[in-house]
Amino acid sequence: MTAGTKRQKEMRKALRLLLPRVPMRDAEAILAGALAGHLRHLPPSIALWQATTSHVRHELTDYDTLLDEGYDRDSARFFVLDAMNDVLQDWGCNKPVTDADETP
Repeated sequence: MTAGTKRQKEMRKALRLLLPRVPMRDAEAILAGALAGHLRHLPPSIALWQATTSHVRHELTDYDTLLDEGYDRDSARFFVLDAMNDVLQDWGCNKPVTDADETP
């Protein structure tokens, strides 16, 4: 279905371009995150990238477990960087997460 606001349509198009092989379950979660109110001031491509990295980090890596084990945020992000990039590559994404992306 392609109905929705202009921003929703832009997000879906950007999602297809960024992550051509993303599973539907993950695509829906990423799209919902990208459309969240706190990201509405960002261009669709940036909001989508932030939602993508957040989803992959929290749902598909050991990031939260590392935090629970006492690692600080930067260390936990360092240790899941390769796993995040593996997922993104599997989804057909040509843009890797880098250390520079991880700085606030």
